[in-house]
Amino acid sequence: MFDALTERLSGVFDRLGGRGVLSEKDVDEALREVRVALLEADVALPVVREFIAKAKERATGEAVIRSVRPADQVVKITYDGLVEMLGGDGEPEGLNLSLNPPTVILMAGLQGSGKTTTAAKLALRLAKERKKVLVASLDTRRPAAMEQLAALAKQAQVDCLPIVAGQSAPDIARRALSAAKLQGYDVLILDTAGRTTLDEAMMSEAAEIAKISTPSETLLVADSLTGQDAVRTAKAFHERLPLTGLVLTRADGDGRGGAALSMRAVTGLPIKFLGVSEKIEGLDAFDAARVAGRILGQGDVVALVEKAAQELDVANAEAMAKKLAKGQFDLDMMAEQLKQMKRMGGMEGLMGLLPGVQKVKKQIAEAGVSDKMIDRQAAIISSMTKAERKKPDLLQASRKRRIAAGAGVEVSEINRLLKQHRQMADAFKMMSRDGGKGFARMAQMLGGPGGPGAADLAKLKALGGGGKAPSPEEMEQLAAKLGGPGGLKLPGLGGGLPPGFNPFKK
Repeated sequence: MFDALTERLSGVFDRLGGRGVLSEKDVDEALREVRVALLEADVALPVVREFIAKAKERATGEAVIRSVRPADQVVKITYDGLVEMLGGDGEPEGLNLSLNPPTVILMAGLQGSGKTTTAAKLALRLAKERKKVLVASLDTRRPAAMEQLAALAKQAQVDCLPIVAGQSAPDIARRALSAAKLQGYDVLILDTAGRTTLDEAMMSEAAEIAKISTPSETLLVADSLTGQDAVRTAKAFHERLPLTGLVLTRADGDGRGGAALSMRAVTGLPIKFLGVSEKIEGLDAFDAARVAGRILGQGDVVALVEKAAQELDVANAEAMAKKLAKGQFDLDMMAEQLKQMKRMGGMEGLMGLLPGVQKVKKQIAEAGVSDKMIDRQAAIISSMTKAERKKPDLLQASRKRRIAAGAGVEVSEINRLLKQHRQMADAFKMMSRDGGKGFARMAQMLGGPGGPGAADLAKLKALGGGGKAPSPEEMEQLAAKLGGPGGLKLPGLGGGLPPGFNPFKK
C-alpha cells in the first residue's frame, strides 16, 4: 500500500546521502519534497502541515547542521514524525477485553469495506488466543450477509448465532447477548449492516445496537483504498457511535496509503488492525513504529520472525535440518521450502519485510522473481516422478521434455530450477561441515530451545526506534539466534537471505 510513498521518500533521502554538511536550505528542500510526497499519497492537508511544521522545528539547530551524517538526521526526523502521526512508539493498542465476559465487539463500516470478512478474521485471531468466540450477523438488509458470516465462521472454526428469519437487528443483538452470557462465551462479535452511504436511519439503528450491547470495543472497518473518503466516513461514524478503534482493510492493495496516515491523526482513534490479504488469517496487529519503518524502506524484521514462528511447522523444520546436516537436499525438500514460503506470505510478502528491498524492486521484477515463479517451480517438481525428485541426475533431455509438457513450461525453466537446486544443495553441504550447528540455529530460530522469544522480539523492535536500543552484546546474542553473523537464514527463503545481510547494520 505504501510502495509509491516509500519510493518517493527513498529518492529524497538518497539525494541527501552524499552531502557531508547539510545546510538549513537543504533541510527546507528535503522537507518540501517530503511534503509533496505525502500529499501525492493522499494524506490530508492539515495532517501534512502539522507534520512538516514539527519536522522543521526538530530539524533546526546545530545538532543537524553539524552532524557527521546529516542526511541520517532527516531520515530520523521523518521516521519520528511518521510514528507520531500513526499513533506513537508505545506498545500497540490491543483489544479491551472485559474482565467480566462476554466482551462485546461491535463492527461498523460502509458496505464493501470488508467488514464481515474482518469480523471472521478477528474471531479466528481471538480463537487462537484461546478465547471462546461467538459471532452474530445483524445485517438484515444485504442478501446472504448472514449466510456469508456463517460460512466464514465455519472456516475460522468459531460458533455463529443461528439465523432466525424475520428478526430485526436490535432483536438479534439481544438474542446474541443472551446466548453469549448463557453459554459462557468470552467474546461476542456483532457484525452490523454495511451502509452504502451515511444513511440516517441505518446510523440510528447502529446507535441503538450500541446502546443495547454496550460494547467494550466499537471498531470502524474502512477500506484503505478509498483515500480521503475513508477519513470523512470515520469522522461521521465517530459522531454517532462510541468508536474505540479503526481497522484498515486491503492494506496489501496498490492504493496510495494516505488514508492510513490521515485517519489516526484526524479522528484521534488508534488503528488496531490491518487487513493484509483475502485469506482468513490475513489480519495483522497495527504497530506504528513497524509501519513507519516499512514506509522508509527499513523493512520489518520483527514481522519476518513472527511469521516464521507462527506459520512454519517446527517439527518438520527440525526434521529437515537433520537431513540437511547430513548433506541431503532433494527436490521434495525444495518443494517443501516453496510451500513454506507460500504459507509465510509468498515472495512478495516476504520481500516487503526485508530492509532495502524497495531500492532493488525494479531489478527483482526484471529478474522475474515473484509468487508466480514459485507456483511454476512447484508445478515443475510435482510433474516429476518420485525417483526423479529423489535423484535429479536422472533428468535427461527426454524426461525434461515430458516434465515441461506436464507443467506447461519451457525446458529452459526446468534447467533454471535444477541449477538453483544444485546451488542450494552445495550451500547446505558447506553448512553441514560445521557439525550441523548452522541447522541447529535454524531450528532455534523457528521456536525451538534457545530461539528468539518475546523479549528478543522486543529488542528487535527497539532497533527500529520502538524503545531502548539493545546493547552490542545483546545484539550479538540476537544475531546468533537469528542464524549467526552471516545473516538471517530462514528455511523457505531459498537457503537464506543474500550473503552479508545483517538486520542489525544501519
